[in-house]
Amino acid sequence: MKLHHPDSAFFESIVSRMTRSRAVYGAILCVENGDGSLSWTGSSGNLEPGARYFIASVTKMYVTAVILRLRAENRIELDARMSRYLPAELITGLHVSGGVDRTAEITVQHLMSNTSGLTDYFFGKGPDGKKAASGLFEGHDEPWPVERIVERVRTLKPRFRPGQPGKVHYSDTNYELLGSIIEVVTGKPVAEVFREIIFNELGLQDTYAFADPEDTTPAPMYYRDTPVHVPRYIASITAEGGIVSTAPEVMKFLKAFFAGHFFPKETIGELKAWNRIYFPGQFDFGIGLEKQWVPRIMSPLNPVGELLGFWGQSGAFAFHNPKRDLYFTGTVNQLSGFGHGSAVRAMLQVMKATKTEPE
Repeated sequence: MKLHHPDSAFFESIVSRMTRSRAVYGAILCVENGDGSLSWTGSSGNLEPGARYFIASVTKMYVTAVILRLRAENRIELDARMSRYLPAELITGLHVSGGVDRTAEITVQHLMSNTSGLTDYFFGKGPDGKKAASGLFEGHDEPWPVERIVERVRTLKPRFRPGQPGKVHYSDTNYELLGSIIEVVTGKPVAEVFREIIFNELGLQDTYAFADPEDTTPAPMYYRDTPVHVPRYIASITAEGGIVSTAPEVMKFLKAFFAGHFFPKETIGELKAWNRIYFPGQFDFGIGLEKQWVPRIMSPLNPVGELLGFWGQSGAFAFHNPKRDLYFTGTVNQLSGFGHGSAVRAMLQVMKATKTEPE
């Protein structure tokens, strides 16, 4: 099957439309196919094509790559309980319901698939009815190390039993714990593990784990109409969302992920244990991998197939469409969630415009 791709004028129009949303002040779109014969990067609004930006929860896909690499090296088992790797003083009492502590039932795979039942420390309401997210979106910048996160989680009611069939809850808590597991197994900070296993191996020059609150290199994020500056917070949450990168370098990672660079390529099929998540957004979550939900009505005569990858709260995205051998990376740089739709529409328009031709 031969695919015909649209021209650069088409891509320019697509990225321009991404900033027509009142919520989106700047957008970056990078599109490639598997063999690199298609490679286009552009931007609109207040962002340049090569700008560094916070990839936010797209970082979790990097965590998946590291965990699966460590599994391939027989250093981590997905069905092992997290208590094998993490000290009791860190995790005891995280999942208590009805007076029963079920923390010991949580496995590495439960964390990766958001099926642990642990409430998200960021959006979960505490005993005072407040969310940790509220203060941050208002610009109150403060660090959230894992020790502080677990203390908050102990005050939050679990959503369901670990591994309860059909249950899923998107929780940054899970990935903070995975970051701690990586550090225990490797004996190194997760930022250093990212650098060794991913950044250095792929030759990424503009990608790093954000660590210096004085670093003003990344593009400032927006929450609705307001720029949000929370560097101390981002510097403290490396495993759940602390990577800074560019669209072309996220593209290098995305293609390596699906090509089997970090783990056996056939493992991708294992990750497709989908559960539907309705907040934030609407998508299917597998084992360390997301599938963007695209209603059939949006392309009834030309189904798009799977769109696999990850979203970031910042509006960052990294997705692969196997049916057309297309890869998408970029950002709409909007924390509110109102800009994500413009990125979905852009990807959908590119997929629909990629036609099959007889060879």
